[in-house]
Amino acid sequence: MDAPAPERDSSWAVVFDLDGVLVESEGAWDAARRALVDETGGTWRGDATRAMLGMSAPEWSRYLHEELGVPLAPGEIDRRVVERVLEEYRAALPLLPGALTAVRALAVSWPLGLASSSNRVVIDEVLRLAGLEAEFAVTVSSEEVSRGKPAPDVYLAAIEALGVAAGSAVAIEDSANGLRSAAAAAMRVVAVPNREFPPAADALALADVVLGSLEELTPATIRSLQR
Repeated sequence: MDAPAPERDSSWAVVFDLDGVLVESEGAWDAARRALVDETGGTWRGDATRAMLGMSAPEWSRYLHEELGVPLAPGEIDRRVVERVLEEYRAALPLLPGALTAVRALAVSWPLGLASSSNRVVIDEVLRLAGLEAEFAVTVSSEEVSRGKPAPDVYLAAIEALGVAAGSAVAIEDSANGLRSAAAAAMRVVAVPNREFPPAADALALADVVLGSLEELTPATIRSLQR
């Protein structure tokens, strides 16, 4: 006889970031933004990629327009970049190793949320392509709140929708701005550091747990934070 499934604990929740945690996406976003800058006569800066990490769509669209000289309205910049990113995702979704296993394993025991700097249309399409739509009770895009990461807004919106206290919610993050955002929301934080853009030491110090990869994220990791 099979063992009974563990009872889900709805007094706690786990909230995943998307970019850099579930999908290796920075390359796709970077390439799309660089291409638009080049095509429209703007000027790419060496610090542009890191500067835009964690920015919401309205924020990075304005950055391309105001700081990199793209002569298009921010809304049009957003549309063109997102179109390129989705085209790449539909050709080959760059899921990170362990993403599917971790999400499905944690969803058995806790309600899951997603708090991402990606556009709403990108979040929905990634989850559809990955077959993970049913695993997430709540998804929030930073374009739907006032401020992007490192402000806590997107995480606060997610935990409010999940109906849990901040101290009973665990964020899974990879970047400095993401770690700062989750910590500012007073959540417990699991860091899976981005290998291409590793978080600064002071941001990493905000994490309760640091893992080498998403493949190390298990229900035992979350339970260790409930004690």
